[in-house]
Amino acid sequence: MPTLTIKPAGSCRFDQISLGEIMLRLDPGDMRIKNARSFTVWEGGGEYNVARGLRKCFGLRTAVVTAFPENDIGRLVEDFVLQGGVDTSLIKWVPFDGIGVATRVGLNFTERGFGVRGALGVSDRGHSAASQLKPGDVDWERIFGTLGARWFHTGGIYAALSATAPLVLEEAMAAARKHGTIISYDLNYRPSLWKAFGGQKACREVNRRLARYVDVMIGNEEDFTACLGLEVEGVDENLSALPIDGFKRMIERAVKEFPNFKVAATTLRTVKSASVNDWSAICWYDGAFHQAMAMKDLAIYDRVGGGDSFASGLVYGFLAFNDAQKAVNYGCAHGALAMTTPGDTSMASKAEVEKLVGGGSARVVR
Repeated sequence: MPTLTIKPAGSCRFDQISLGEIMLRLDPGDMRIKNARSFTVWEGGGEYNVARGLRKCFGLRTAVVTAFPENDIGRLVEDFVLQGGVDTSLIKWVPFDGIGVATRVGLNFTERGFGVRGALGVSDRGHSAASQLKPGDVDWERIFGTLGARWFHTGGIYAALSATAPLVLEEAMAAARKHGTIISYDLNYRPSLWKAFGGQKACREVNRRLARYVDVMIGNEEDFTACLGLEVEGVDENLSALPIDGFKRMIERAVKEFPNFKVAATTLRTVKSASVNDWSAICWYDGAFHQAMAMKDLAIYDRVGGGDSFASGLVYGFLAFNDAQKAVNYGCAHGALAMTTPGDTSMASKAEVEKLVGGGSARVVR
């Protein structure tokens, strides 16, 4: 079975690099988007959240490749990124046209949900600077060949943003593979994003093409079915099969069709309400499945970003230990902790993650 060969830390400038869009998240707090009079502003983006978690929680050297307009809104997002400790030297700055017709910062209005009312996200991200990156805009040879990175993470959210985004992804992934960088990809199926770019048919064509570069594939049953077309007997379109059994069958099919997958991982979530979920995670590595602890009736404060924090904990486990069981344990714990605080990004510490991995309780710490 193929296994991960990870470059030593001393050989690279960065432990991990993400490619994706970073938006401003406008959070109405306890209100609804359509009724709010004020919003708290966070930064967030599926791929960036992984880099930030690895830096802020786990102390690794991370960077983000993205693009911003050269105006005060772009500089605001940069300031948020700097507060998270993520290197900003690889950001491409684009001249601002004055009103945002040609380029802008994307917005993501997100309400958390409560009880029977699920979380809701409304994107306003057309014509964003990051979505308009095209092949040749980024010197990937310098990034992966000269500077060096042990791990590269990106995903299906960025792939859905424009006709050129998948081309940039393929260019980046080819360079990463050439220089021995591990590539992880979170399928993160969002039907609303693919609507303007060919729907599910285009989604599958793009993701199947990119999947051949991937070492570590992350996604749930819906992601594997919608993005890769991997329908499996016994897992219906409503995903009524037991999540763990369905995922195992899906992975067995996926690694047969894409033998380059060395790791496949997912969170296992049973949504009892927007505020209470059962939570666990599983990953396949070297021919075997490894499952994290099961957390029953996990209290959710803000579920957005929980999957990204799972991914960053998983990546940390492989970078630090190259051990699948530790990786899925760290991912599960970090994702759970991230959902106890507001915003897309993790506010957890490594000590808190390790306490939870070790079976620690939520008793007060004084």
